[in-house]
Amino acid sequence: MALEEMVRGVVEFVRDHQVWAAPIVGVLAFGESLAFVSILIPAWSALIGIGALVGASDVKFWPVWVAAAIGASLGDWLSYWLGYTFKDRVARIWPLSRYPEMLPRAEKFVGKWGVPSIFIGRFFGPLRAAVPLAAGIFEMPYWHFQFANVTSAFVWSATLLLFGDAISRLATWFWAAV
Repeated sequence: MALEEMVRGVVEFVRDHQVWAAPIVGVLAFGESLAFVSILIPAWSALIGIGALVGASDVKFWPVWVAAAIGASLGDWLSYWLGYTFKDRVARIWPLSRYPEMLPRAEKFVGKWGVPSIFIGRFFGPLRAAVPLAAGIFEMPYWHFQFANVTSAFVWSATLLLFGDAISRLATWFWAAV
């Protein structure tokens, strides 16, 4: 099954079973932020699609936003813990071992930017999950990491969900005008 079909299926399921929107979004954001899972299944497109349902259906923004932020925060926290606990050994774990350039790039990024790298890295694809690993490997102070982790998770999740909502509203306006 293609990634596009999986995303469409998840968004349709949420549309049909809106009570599951928050838990599904939380799991998607967790997976998107977890070092090893995000490499295999990027979930950001499903989060944007579910964001489109916010304006087009009865899916409520606040519970979905909080669930996404909590999921993303937990995914980054676990990635940080893995880096802190296993140090350079994480580079040899599959699927990260298939992308040998990812962790050195993240380490360089964290070394250059420090705590802001957590916030900045959240918004850049492969760095999203590798930066917390590198922060753990470098033993970034825990509470500094957590502050950047949680605040960036709320901003990131709102950005994706509101982007989907804006696209949905724009499409509705466009089709009404045509």
